[in-house]
Amino acid sequence: MAEEISPMLLFPMGVIHTPYKRRGDIPRQGRLSEEICQIEVFPEYEEGLKDIEQCTHLFILFWLHLGDRKRLLATPPTSKGEHGVFATRSPNRPNPIAIDIVQLLKVEGNRLTVKGMDALDGSVLLDIKPYSAEMDSFPDVRIGWQNDKGKS
Repeated sequence: MAEEISPMLLFPMGVIHTPYKRRGDIPRQGRLSEEICQIEVFPEYEEGLKDIEQCTHLFILFWLHLGDRKRLLATPPTSKGEHGVFATRSPNRPNPIAIDIVQLLKVEGNRLTVKGMDALDGSVLLDIKPYSAEMDSFPDVRIGWQNDKGKS
């Protein structure tokens, strides 16, 4: 049995503005989209954007408010069978936190213009981190069930 863990507090840092008004509008992966989106950082966190314009790409963490927090199995579109949600990118998971790697196009005050989001319009921004190809890229990674086409 797990030890009792205190609840965590997360603070909304902003809101994500996208053209995706319904779940069905969202691309399967943000990287596949050419849509331009805006991330509005709340004024109290704007100082944290200092020097962000020097980053070409960012990790954006956001809350999937429509995710089913009770689901532990998912069938991805690239698979014929079910997998545990932790082996997939399903939006349905106990803590529906998403991560996108976006291209930063422009910074205007507390607004970031980006490309590569797959968030529903109005999604809550949880955090921003710079993406580094040297530290964050692992060219030889694989997801076995994705690479073994035709198998579940």
